[in-house]
Amino acid sequence: MVWQLIHIVFPIFAIVALGFFYGRRHSPDMAAANKLNIDVFVPALIFDVLTSKNFDVAAYQSLALAGTAVVLGSALIAWPIARLMKFEVKTFVPPMMFNNSGNMGLPLMLFAFGEQALPAAIVLFIIENTLHFSVGMKMLSRSSSLLSLLKIPMLLATMVGLGFSIGDIQLPSVLSTPIHMLGQISIPLMLFALGVRLIHINWRDWKIGSIGAVVAPVSGLVIAVPLGSWLQLPAQQYAMLIVFSALPPAVLNYMIAERYQQQPHLVASIVMLGNMAAILVIPTVLAFVL
Repeated sequence: MVWQLIHIVFPIFAIVALGFFYGRRHSPDMAAANKLNIDVFVPALIFDVLTSKNFDVAAYQSLALAGTAVVLGSALIAWPIARLMKFEVKTFVPPMMFNNSGNMGLPLMLFAFGEQALPAAIVLFIIENTLHFSVGMKMLSRSSSLLSLLKIPMLLATMVGLGFSIGDIQLPSVLSTPIHMLGQISIPLMLFALGVRLIHINWRDWKIGSIGAVVAPVSGLVIAVPLGSWLQLPAQQYAMLIVFSALPPAVLNYMIAERYQQQPHLVASIVMLGNMAAILVIPTVLAFVL
């Protein structure tokens, strides 16, 4: 079991560590690379998975419902904690809801459950991102428009990919092959970029970051464990839901907080300390589900 856990988590944390040490030495500007990943590589990965022959939309309906409940239910647990600790709700609650289903979740699911589990991981990733760009944006700014969702490449790729899947339309290999190749860039680039982000941790805000590092996985697990059993999810999907629920806060929380000036320095500490805590949390959860 120990060797199996090492085999799963080492490639992930090795790439994150490489990004961290490279970032410490060279301070690269990852803005262009991150934009390319969000606008091109991740949409290509989503479209590639959704249009693959083994993707069946109906097989993931219960998983999608459970993923939605984990994200929204985490807010119900985090909100009273924020009030009790006198944290601003808009600062503390969103990072507890919206987890790192991209940078860490996709590669983790891939290494832990194999290539055949990637469609389910993409479904959870889509659920989390759609809620983040809709509910999450509305939480920080009531003026944000839901129509702006139509401009997000990842969600456009989702809608088009689902259309191809439902219509049983297959792209010719001359088109599907380059899309597949572009998608393969996304996961290692996500991990490397996460490592570079870790160099910006502000230890002065350790209190809110430490509390967030505990609340984020616990609030998700409290919902996912009984819900997955009640919905009678297939064994692998149930295991993936539990791992999904324990993921640390998404880096995107910091980027959005910075955009709306919602105490971005505090959100950065929540995100970064939560991702550092994942070094202990994720292997523990994997040992439980595997």
